[in-house]
Amino acid sequence: QVQLVESGGGLAQTGGSLRLSCAASGGTFRNYAMGWFRQAPGKEREFVAAIDWSGGNTKYADSVKGRFTVSRDNAKNTVYLVMNNLKPEDTAVYYCAADRYGGILHHRTVEYEHWGQGTQVTVSS
Repeated sequence: QVQLVESGGGLAQTGGSLRLSCAASGGTFRNYAMGWFRQAPGKEREFVAAIDWSGGNTKYADSVKGRFTVSRDNAKNTVYLVMNNLKPEDTAVYYCAADRYGGILHHRTVEYEHWGQGTQVTVSS
């Protein structure tokens, strides 16, 4: 069973940056594709970014493309999300998730088997 713990959330100003981390334990991290999702109040959880097991392939939602970067360090069992040029509409709880099909970049929540507890990101205008 994979456990995921996010960190790095907080308050940022419009145009600012944050880096989220997601530490994994309890499984073979390098086998999993990893995804980042977010959920704003009153909205459904939505896809943000995904990275395959090797880190060589990534996928982004159109709303964050060019501003967010996903990466991973398999030696540290950690996946990262660097968020630049933040906007108020980026305000949400951000979740990382693990998908046992490590070579496929899924964007639907149902494709991911393991989830973290989430970290709050708030962007002030």
